[in-house]
Amino acid sequence: MDTQEIDRKSLENAYRLFELSDINKIEVGTVKGLKDIHKYLFDGLYDFAGEIREVNISKGGFRFANVLYLDDILPKIESMPEGTFEEIVAKYVEMNIAHSFAEGNGRTMRIWLDMILKNRLCKVVNWQHVDKELYLQAMERSTINDLEIRTLLLDNLTADVDDREVIFKGIEQSYYYEGYEKSVIQ
Repeated sequence: MDTQEIDRKSLENAYRLFELSDINKIEVGTVKGLKDIHKYLFDGLYDFAGEIREVNISKGGFRFANVLYLDDILPKIESMPEGTFEEIVAKYVEMNIAHSFAEGNGRTMRIWLDMILKNRLCKVVNWQHVDKELYLQAMERSTINDLEIRTLLLDNLTADVDDREVIFKGIEQSYYYEGYEKSVIQ
């Protein structure tokens, strides 16, 4: 199966996750919940769907957490507080540094983040209004200081947590962030 086919099928799975309300069966803010989202999106597409990676990975010169430490750091990230927006974003940033999966981290983690925000603050990010370049730059710099990503996400929070357009346009934007062509999304 080629990359474009994997992208198309995982996008269909992301839509289905919400259309069938299966998202409501997933634990919020846990590593298990993160793994369950990844499995749902990529089951049958990657043999490692829902499994924590066993290799070191990097992107754009940034090396994510060493695989040797994932068993130790993932429970610590899971136990981070989620009482405020700032705490939730800090947890999201740490999970991004861990980059738990060999592929599909961004798409999985943005859903995971929105689940935490919805559960704790009755808000989600309206991703369709978050500029791709600003988001990617803010995430790159978040390893040093998360102020930029916090500000960007805070400016795009919405209480429309069950609005179909917000959810589905957000999923499409998430795929766009990862470089997928509009032809895959439509």
